[in-house]
Amino acid sequence: MPYTAQKPAPRENSDDLRARIPGWGVDLDPADRPAVPRERYAPEATGAHWDFPDRQPELHPRERSIEHGMLPPVFGTVAPLHGVSGIVRRVAYARFSEGRAAHWLLLVVGDRIDAAGAHVASLFSGRPDNPVTETGILSERRRHGWSSRVGSTRVDTHHAWIDPIIVAGPWIVGGWIALKLAGKVVRAVRR
Repeated sequence: MPYTAQKPAPRENSDDLRARIPGWGVDLDPADRPAVPRERYAPEATGAHWDFPDRQPELHPRERSIEHGMLPPVFGTVAPLHGVSGIVRRVAYARFSEGRAAHWLLLVVGDRIDAAGAHVASLFSGRPDNPVTETGILSERRRHGWSSRVGSTRVDTHHAWIDPIIVAGPWIVGGWIALKLAGKVVRAVRR
């Protein structure tokens, strides 16, 4: 078990492993491992007063992969899951292993839903997002952006042509949808 104070016993003999796996055991000598002082159980030296650390209380249900039976003794609670994106992320953790693409794709979808919700919330706040200044396009002229790309072997020049589409595309589509909806509302009110 990974969180106990005592080091677990190896499952196989060192000689058997060395015979089966080429190069196994090259770091067995404690002189070759800088982490050795942390690996020994010495409460007088480390101040550890526990055999198994006290568990952090789980006040709200915390997502965990189906591969793991329990959470670590201490875990983060900075951004608990919320809204539709939280539902999507909970489904990813509850139904799919971390080894499956569906798990990670659902997490990406949850992230995109969260980002879209943040954009909508910023539109209704007193200070909406400014996609022009937030992309850094204004610094292209001020900070030698163009001259640093032309004639160089920078990797990001290969995808620079699509960046405006990726950044501005969702805003243009969202604006177009908003105009269409506003037009429908105006026509419905006039009738």
